[in-house]
Amino acid sequence: MDPNSLIEISETSHQFSGRNSSAQRTASSSYYTVHSRTSSTHSIGLSEQGSIHVRHGSRGADFIDQGSRRVRHGSRGADQEGLSTSYKEISDDDARLIYVNDPDRTNEKFEFAGNSIRTGKYSILTFLPRNLYEQFHRVAYIYFLVIAILNQLPQLAVFGRGASILPLAFVLLVTAVKDAFEDYRRQRADKIENNRLAWVLVNDRFREMKWKDIRVGEIIKVSATESIPCDMVLLSTSDATGVAYVQTTNLDGESNLKTRYAKQETQIKDPANERITGVIKCERPNRNIYGFHANMDVDGKRISLGPSNIILRGCELKNTDWAIGIAVYAGRETKAMLNNSGAPSKRSRLETRMNREIIFLSVFLVVLCTIVSICHGIWLRNHDNELDLMQFYRKKDYSKDEDEDYNYYGWGMEIFLVFLMSVIVFQIMIPISLYISMELVRVGQAFFMIRDTRLYDESSNSRFQCRALNINEDLGQIKYVFSDKTGTLTENKMEFQCASIGGVDYSNSEDLGDDGRTGCSVQGEGCVLKPKTKVKVDRNLLGILKRNDTVKDRHARDFFIALAACNTIVPINVETSDPSVKLIDYQGESPDEQALVYAAAAYGFMLVERTSGHIVIDVHGERQRFSVLGLHEFDSDRKRMSVILGCPDKTVKVYVKGADTTMFSVVDSSLNPSMVEATESHLQAYSSKGLRTLVVGMRDLTASEFEQWQSAYETASNALMGRAGLLRKVAINVEHSLGLLGASGIEDKLQQGVPEAIESLRTAGIKVWVLTGDKQETAISIGYSSRLLTSGMTQIVVNNNSKETCRKSLQDNIGMCKKLICDARGVAMAEIALIIDGTSLVHILDTELEEELFELASKCTVVLCCRVAPLQKAGIVALIKSRTDVMTLAIGDGANDVSMIQMADVGIGISGQEGRQAVMASDFAMGQFRFLVPLLLVHGHWNYQRMSYMILYNFYRNAVFVLILFWYVLYTSFTLTTAITDWSSVLYSVIYTSVPTIAIGILDKDLSRTFLMNRPQLYRAGQRDESYNGKLFWVTMLDTLWQSVAAFFGPLLAYWGSDVGGSSLGDLWTLAAVLMVNVHLAMDVNRWYWVTHAAVWGSIIATFVCIMAIDALPFLPGFWAFFHVADTALFWICLLGVVVGALVPRFVVKVFGQWLRPNDIQLAREMEKFKNSSSDSDSGQQQVEMSRIFDRRWS
Repeated sequence: MDPNSLIEISETSHQFSGRNSSAQRTASSSYYTVHSRTSSTHSIGLSEQGSIHVRHGSRGADFIDQGSRRVRHGSRGADQEGLSTSYKEISDDDARLIYVNDPDRTNEKFEFAGNSIRTGKYSILTFLPRNLYEQFHRVAYIYFLVIAILNQLPQLAVFGRGASILPLAFVLLVTAVKDAFEDYRRQRADKIENNRLAWVLVNDRFREMKWKDIRVGEIIKVSATESIPCDMVLLSTSDATGVAYVQTTNLDGESNLKTRYAKQETQIKDPANERITGVIKCERPNRNIYGFHANMDVDGKRISLGPSNIILRGCELKNTDWAIGIAVYAGRETKAMLNNSGAPSKRSRLETRMNREIIFLSVFLVVLCTIVSICHGIWLRNHDNELDLMQFYRKKDYSKDEDEDYNYYGWGMEIFLVFLMSVIVFQIMIPISLYISMELVRVGQAFFMIRDTRLYDESSNSRFQCRALNINEDLGQIKYVFSDKTGTLTENKMEFQCASIGGVDYSNSEDLGDDGRTGCSVQGEGCVLKPKTKVKVDRNLLGILKRNDTVKDRHARDFFIALAACNTIVPINVETSDPSVKLIDYQGESPDEQALVYAAAAYGFMLVERTSGHIVIDVHGERQRFSVLGLHEFDSDRKRMSVILGCPDKTVKVYVKGADTTMFSVVDSSLNPSMVEATESHLQAYSSKGLRTLVVGMRDLTASEFEQWQSAYETASNALMGRAGLLRKVAINVEHSLGLLGASGIEDKLQQGVPEAIESLRTAGIKVWVLTGDKQETAISIGYSSRLLTSGMTQIVVNNNSKETCRKSLQDNIGMCKKLICDARGVAMAEIALIIDGTSLVHILDTELEEELFELASKCTVVLCCRVAPLQKAGIVALIKSRTDVMTLAIGDGANDVSMIQMADVGIGISGQEGRQAVMASDFAMGQFRFLVPLLLVHGHWNYQRMSYMILYNFYRNAVFVLILFWYVLYTSFTLTTAITDWSSVLYSVIYTSVPTIAIGILDKDLSRTFLMNRPQLYRAGQRDESYNGKLFWVTMLDTLWQSVAAFFGPLLAYWGSDVGGSSLGDLWTLAAVLMVNVHLAMDVNRWYWVTHAAVWGSIIATFVCIMAIDALPFLPGFWAFFHVADTALFWICLLGVVVGALVPRFVVKVFGQWLRPNDIQLAREMEKFKNSSSDSDSGQQQVEMSRIFDRRWS
């Protein structure tokens, strides 16, 4: 994920927003005589971002409800919306009022939620109705329910009443058992969670209380390593400065420690000995886990509260003995519970297209029923005089004194009833078993994907995760891959490489000593402190820093003080095997900040202590204490962060670091024009190497400037609404006229196998687009190193600052692309790469220029988007989805990739260095980008091929059975009597033929893994819908028609004129159909396993056993029918003749089709089959021939 991709992302969990006003006034008085307003005390350093911002390197996603407002993917942001209301107090009706340590009064008026949670959906009373309601959201289930109800009517009772309900009941039961088990596990977890114990202040004493009994307004004490029971505002901690360290792994997956602060006004109070009273006015519960706006009135003072003052449910207290807080959100209103929802539900493309074929089958079903009902009406007209005594109708009842109609409803009603009876008889034309089979197959496919050791990442100990079971087959049809860069293509493990300081480039880094840490250890309290991570250093720069004589020396020292201080890093001492040596582990949410602080330590500027009001930096053995007077976090508009320090020499300085695009606009270039020019040149060189760059500046603050800033900061900090915009304005007012200190270059190395993976994906016909927040030069450099860009590509660059220039640039480039297109089909013979920046996208997305961008991008081989914001990433994906019918995949590792992941047809999260927000929003998750190749080219290909075949096969096997019933109706006066028993009709789709399809759907492989990996071109078969399309469907239906004719009329002609009963023929037809469809399946199996043999041949045996068992029951129709007919040779000859007669035409067509017009998969199977028997030279010749075929087909 890219730290510069910032718009629409929120991160307000910064580390220093809890500093107290009294501490600030004490610090500031040491430098300037400044008198703060005591009526408006505040927290110096409280830097809150709005709902669409994120600090540098943050990974938090904004979850504030957008309502019905349309999302603008190209907007610059929406921060201005709140400025007009920033100074308004929120009314009591729009806020939550919490009386400190008075839960009765707090809950008396507002009736806040209790702390009991419930993630289970059902209870004993609601399970049956609610589960059935959810299941019947599938229209097919309603269809079969109607069929079952119709069959209960005496006039329409074709099947036995129990038998007609069994298929639907079986499907509903299986799903209900699964749902009940899952809900039982949830409720068991809820019970354990609700019964956990916490210390709650009751009658001035802390007593143990179950979590579920905690109420809003109560004061809670949490000890080290304990979980937080609810969302609570910190009142005091074991640290004298009010600092508490928390780990939010259970909330957002991030393992780095984060700092939270208690206000000084409450930190000095002991709730157990001194009663705390006051009122907290805060915002209503919302999903934004990185934002919190509130004010607290204590002892007549109003204190502003922000996200650094609240600890959320699910976090763990670390490195802090205890913390005391007041519950503000409980139970279902906590931010964790409000975010307790999965990713949006997605439906696979194959299933969506399957619905089209189901509509065709439904129309075909209606046609069959109409034919039967019309023919029946004609038959009734022709035999009207015979109906009075005909046994089936008995139109008249002569058993009474007066003749009356007995079992006849008139010509018109009889036609209508026959139509409904036809629907009941032919109901399996719509395969209800297909739905349950697809679910089982997807579970099996997911099992093998999860167990695939080639998708296991040892470095992060993470296995492949299948979080959405309903889109497995979509992995085989991907045409576009949209990828983040940082943390996805790269490791997101930053390493400081070089620096430009005072216009001088220091790039000759090297290790010092065997461990790389020589010269950067400091003496601590009875031990030696060393940084945990090695950093290479430049000897010349190290020598300069040890002096402090010239302006150049002081310039370099200020640069590294800025690196050590302008961040939110927390130093943690780690024990080693040597008791005299401790390592300093710099904990922070941004890998960039960690790399810069480790670099400062390597050069002798070691950050050794950070509290709520000061930091201590060891400068070459001398401890220097800096008062942190203010901190403005990184946000998406400024693209920089700043810290205001009270220095040991009694001066106040503001240190700023940020992206070069915004830093040079606030740097006073007139102070040293040559330095600025040299630094810009060095930045260009760093970017061309693929390094991530930051610019550092500084200036001194006068007394009046500091007082003005402090006053504005107080006003902004105390605003309950629009606080982010006001704080941003305050930051902008102080970040100007800076003196340039220098720039840094940090390397983010490519992940292992990324170049090879991108090359394989492109060979497979997949277009790879990279959407990054990095600057253009860095992105281009990474593009070359990852083989996304090649030297032979024609590059088109779109960097514009207005809509009109964007329009002209797009039109000109479209014209240039057309000149490069030489092929008559409109395919670019020259490879073209489009490089576009976020500023241009602001003017293009959500406007009429989208069409021109799409036209240009569709002609390009590669698209590289730089400096893009998160919603712009989603907008790019939407651009392709809305204008094409191809499948899209988005892959990323951080919170600013969530919108892109959820927008794409398939979303993949990387379990990387930046938490699990992307993973939690994804459909699949894995540890490395390179795993995308086996996932798509192997598992995706297999899943698509298997599911496609299974769907077509289900249509075929059910249609065969329905047509056999239809042909029989033609010979029974269209009366809908059936020779096949009710139970055989039911078991046909449940037992006789379902298991083989499931086994094939899970296990079959048309090609081996190695072959698919070595020949990525074979993936294009899925992109072209070769395994499932309209042509295949209609060819399958024609084959079905012939096979039904062979299966029905063969036995009918063989036994014509004999005394064999209808039940015996029905058993013969059933066995012939089952044997035929299973042998049909066996002909198409690519790889046989013992499970496949057991499923196919076992189903045939099971059919014989079931039919014999059914016919052996005297209370069922057709008693002993099978045994009457099976003892003759003709019966077995008919079975064999049906199978041969039905399948030989298919076999012949298949052989000649593969011989005359083989597709790529068939050619590849032949090549793989015979490669071991061929000589090396022959194999080489075959490979050349295959390559020629591939080139001709896909050129």
